[in-house]
Amino acid sequence: MKWTRSNQAELIDGKSVAAEIRAELKDEIVEFASNGQRPPHLTAILVGDDVASHTYVKNKMQAAKDVGITSCTKNLPATITEQELLNIINELNNDDSVDGILVQLPVPEHINERTICNAVSYLKDVDGFNEVNMGRMCLDMESMIPCTPLGVLELIKRWKIDTFGKSVVVVGRSKNVGMPIAMLMHADGKNQKSAMDATVTICHRYTPLKELAKYCKLADIIITATGVPSLIKADMVKEGACVIDVGITRITDEEGRAKLVGDVDFEAVRKVASCITPVPGGVGPMTVAMLMRNTLTAAKNLMNRQNGPNQ
Repeated sequence: MKWTRSNQAELIDGKSVAAEIRAELKDEIVEFASNGQRPPHLTAILVGDDVASHTYVKNKMQAAKDVGITSCTKNLPATITEQELLNIINELNNDDSVDGILVQLPVPEHINERTICNAVSYLKDVDGFNEVNMGRMCLDMESMIPCTPLGVLELIKRWKIDTFGKSVVVVGRSKNVGMPIAMLMHADGKNQKSAMDATVTICHRYTPLKELAKYCKLADIIITATGVPSLIKADMVKEGACVIDVGITRITDEEGRAKLVGDVDFEAVRKVASCITPVPGGVGPMTVAMLMRNTLTAAKNLMNRQNGPNQ
């Protein structure tokens, strides 16, 4: 993408790109089911009464319906034991009518999140959190990629943002977002993941602010996923850089109204960057679209195994 100085950066419209992808998926699912194959099926597991989690799952199930994926949600009490939850996951792993399984995080504190993520079959792990999928991703092999990092990757590709040999700073090192984004940005575009061939620096909560500013100022692309509002200031951004804001935090503004903001001081940074994602409406819609894509991929893989030479 060529950059010329202007008053404001171009908005990277994740909402419109996600709508385009969902329309494509809808057509693919019609074709998938045209030979008598059932539509892909997604089962969500929701433990407890967290309001935000219920909203997220509701939105995911609506997106599934919109593209032609059948779905259901297992609402479980917060008091469920870890073993009881593992038993339910095992049943779904062995159910050939279920293509994708997602366990909405976080789970209650008495349940080990890593144990639960690893219990979901890597073949049905549409969140991409199983250690097999994580390991394959880090080895630059075909795998289920976590939906938010995959959404960032797809947004960059579809917006035609040049990454080959570019300097990228990823701010945040979480196992589900920051780390996978860094892996996808630096990996070889010739291998199975068709990744981005960038030179990547990872910063995190213990990177001194002065050092964070230094690294960001050198970056052609900044991708931030910390949940710290307005962490990235305009004087930390090189002119013409691309800024991808994965962070999302609910705050109360000066007038007492609730609003969602990202990690970036948006209005100020927009005067410096060449392109920038808004919050909301940037990476968020892409995450849901990639969940739908992963579910279709899981369904195709299951069909191929069932129709394989040994079946």
